[in-house]
Amino acid sequence: MYWEKEIETMPVSELKALQLQRLQHTLLRALTSPYYRRMYQAEGVSADDVRTLADVQRLPFTTKQDLRNGYPYEFLTVAKEEVVRLHSSSGTTGQATVIFHTAHDIADWANLIARCMYMTGARKSDVFQNMSGYGMFTGGLGFHYGAEKLGVLTVPAGSGNSKRQIQFMKDFSTTIIHAIPSYALHLFSVFAELGMEPKRDLHLKIGYLGAEPYTEHTRRRVEEMFGVRVYNSYGLSEMYGPGVAFECPEQNGMHIWEDCFLVEVINPQTLEPVPDGEEGELVLTALSREAMPLIRYRTRDLTMILPGECPCGRTHKRIARIKGRSDDMFIVKGVNVFPMQVEAVLMGIPEVGTNYQIVLETQDFMDVMTVKVEMRGEVFTGDVKGLQTLQHRITTALKSELLFTPHVTLVEPGSFPEAQGKAVRVIDHRMRNEE
Repeated sequence: MYWEKEIETMPVSELKALQLQRLQHTLLRALTSPYYRRMYQAEGVSADDVRTLADVQRLPFTTKQDLRNGYPYEFLTVAKEEVVRLHSSSGTTGQATVIFHTAHDIADWANLIARCMYMTGARKSDVFQNMSGYGMFTGGLGFHYGAEKLGVLTVPAGSGNSKRQIQFMKDFSTTIIHAIPSYALHLFSVFAELGMEPKRDLHLKIGYLGAEPYTEHTRRRVEEMFGVRVYNSYGLSEMYGPGVAFECPEQNGMHIWEDCFLVEVINPQTLEPVPDGEEGELVLTALSREAMPLIRYRTRDLTMILPGECPCGRTHKRIARIKGRSDDMFIVKGVNVFPMQVEAVLMGIPEVGTNYQIVLETQDFMDVMTVKVEMRGEVFTGDVKGLQTLQHRITTALKSELLFTPHVTLVEPGSFPEAQGKAVRVIDHRMRNEE
């Protein structure tokens, strides 16, 4: 059994007392790092300023740029001899960031994943196939260690090589899978190519999706395709990786594990807290990490704290499905657009396949948005009039959501290359004026 009842159902007053105790301890630890020591001295604040949980708002935020500025070791709070692993970002948009872990941190992280998996029905009798990337990406190793902690037979398949993935599922009678949403959708098209039907030919019952924002339409589509219950997973490498928050069987918001994380939601413009039920940017403080605890880290992820209690009986707060990142938003013709808005429209149209891409260009000094939409195979039957009608229907639906008319191009299944990591949803070729 791996239900931590005393933690998961802890009375809110006791949970807050535990958070305050851990917050004060974490602040003292963080201040041993060179970067936080300088930052707090410059801001004129100290650990003594935090006597209640609300006092955390007196402390400065930590940003991705801070992590870049402190690269590689300036956030470290233990001797390098105590560090057993690091994970790093790709650095494709700037200086890479790095997160360090002690043996305690790795065990704590595994414990959180095991808690999440057990909550959703995983047991030692299951076979777990991990189709997430290993290496610097935290998704693979995070779930791997958690599954082993729970005692589940774990297949470290990694990402890609879809036909081998399917063979493993069949040979080992896989019951639980973990993948990024775009890959799960792609994988179903490979089943069709092989003449296989997951619900008929396999033993799947649970799917974990994360790493990419995705819509409720996408979740329901994956559930129908594979015959599984899909649970939303949220995490970020700065706080460990997956396992920061997870859906319970109610599938109505993700419980954020408040014994390990202090959660805030702020207005990203004013930086002031917003009330429960109002959308804003998620801010997290680590409460149990040793090597590199981050204080008030601005995740850039957009969500809200869901008001009310969860029928499952767990007392930890729930956050809504991540809408996207504040820095994922782009502007076309004066309209703020999130890729998730496009996905929500497309995944609600039965003829649409499993992939899409948004291309932004400049034509005659004006922004133009083209949505390339992969269709289901049976749609391409030579019925030109039918395709034109469908193209018009998709364009109209997108216009209703976005309030401007994008170009829509219908493409055949398999037109997009198989992603080895997160799917590239937006390609921006627009001209930029030099400052």
